[in-house]
Amino acid sequence: MNRNPVWRESIAIYFAEGHGFQVYFYLLIILAPVEFFSLYIPSLDAQMWSGSASLFKVCAVTAELLVIYFSLRVANQEFAPWRFKPLRHWIRDEGQTVQVIGQGQWNFFLTHVAIALLLILPMLSWAGAIARTPFSSIVVTMLLLSFYALSYGVWGLAALALWERRLENRQVFVRCLFTGLVIITALFYGAINPVLFLVAFLGRQELAPLMIFGWPLPANWIHFAFHLLLGATGFWLHRWALKKELVG
Repeated sequence: MNRNPVWRESIAIYFAEGHGFQVYFYLLIILAPVEFFSLYIPSLDAQMWSGSASLFKVCAVTAELLVIYFSLRVANQEFAPWRFKPLRHWIRDEGQTVQVIGQGQWNFFLTHVAIALLLILPMLSWAGAIARTPFSSIVVTMLLLSFYALSYGVWGLAALALWERRLENRQVFVRCLFTGLVIITALFYGAINPVLFLVAFLGRQELAPLMIFGWPLPANWIHFAFHLLLGATGFWLHRWALKKELVG
């Protein structure tokens, strides 16, 4: 990974130059007030430190939406986009292959997801302790956040490769994708909606199976199959767009 020039460029821009610090600042500055007010507003009596049973649920859903949203934006290079070298430079001037470019972008995307999860882990752990959430539920929640960040965030990489020189198109696309999928999945079949699925899991609720020609398909299977297909499609589209740029 250290030898990949695309990965090194992203690390330098985000951390050495400091352009990426705002991403993690936004994560914390939004999640912290949500956690604080969720704990204090319902009750300010002597039992306020016992916490609400829904505290971890509220914080987990907020973290989920934030992680997905900022994963899309980071993968889409929306922060300091003028500092990144274009694909044509890497391919024609630097002589890098599509595999190297794609691997570098993917590796930095994974780096961002790992850092974001590490930052919010203490706050979610604290919320879980206050709400007396089982340790296993906290672990599964973090795994789900990782899964959703990868499934949705990879579409930021796809948008970057498809419309590299059209920043406005990329920005509109990732926001419409994020909003549209969250709303449409909730309206069409709640079991494939990431928010409703997480709420059901934390509330220990059974989701209704999907009936297809009289055959009930378990909601968990449908949920994970949908997101695996979503992530795989975005990953394939990213590589296809890079190869198209090479040929063009």
